[in-house]
Amino acid sequence: MKRHLRLGVNIDHVATIRNARGGRHPDPVRAARLAQQAGADGITAHLREDRRHISDADIARLVRDIELPLNFEMAATPEMLAIALKHKPHAACIVPEKREERTTEGGLDAAGFVDQLRPYVAKLSEAGIRVSLFVEASPRQLDAAKALGAPVVEIHTGSYCEHDGADQARELDRIVKAAAHAEAIGLECHAGHGLSFDTVAPIAAIDTIVELNIGHFLVGEAIFSGLDSAIRRMRALMDKARAQAAGERSA
Repeated sequence: MKRHLRLGVNIDHVATIRNARGGRHPDPVRAARLAQQAGADGITAHLREDRRHISDADIARLVRDIELPLNFEMAATPEMLAIALKHKPHAACIVPEKREERTTEGGLDAAGFVDQLRPYVAKLSEAGIRVSLFVEASPRQLDAAKALGAPVVEIHTGSYCEHDGADQARELDRIVKAAAHAEAIGLECHAGHGLSFDTVAPIAAIDTIVELNIGHFLVGEAIFSGLDSAIRRMRALMDKARAQAAGERSA
């Protein structure tokens, strides 16, 4: 049986382009609406401590004005917790965050920071916000997420995307095994970071992954082909890979 594979479109870097010059253009909320029309199932936005792309006003407008569920990426800080509890997005994905990094580099060490993360997971959950943890493809990290009470994990696919050949195959095998482990212990499994037209199919074929979150590549590709076209092509590649994998399993 083929499971529907959801596509979450991360609109952070629409805001990056806007902020490079200031003003209101291009508008991340407009990008979110276009993503819905092109086949996205959800919108992801990361409000960083330094507000380098998405702003507080963007989050308020996304919660108020879009129909798709919002996945609010956040660091485990009191400030971000307060913002999440104020706006109550559909989901909150807790990610690691360093001021000096260009983008999120690697997964959250859930196993090493159980005590620090526990109150964030609990308070978000109590508010009706679906919590996910952005982690490496490691059973230890998945077990920690389960122990913390997070119903969802998002597996970091950056290392898989950065390698090729035998190294990429090893990274893919890690992700396949981690996704199977997540399902076995009762976690919903998502994946994302660095996925492109060239790398998405093997990840989309993993039946135990139910959602992919993709942003930077789509915004970059939009420069050449348009955001609508980029999202539709990504959606088609995901659906084709999932259907082929389902057919191979049934055969």
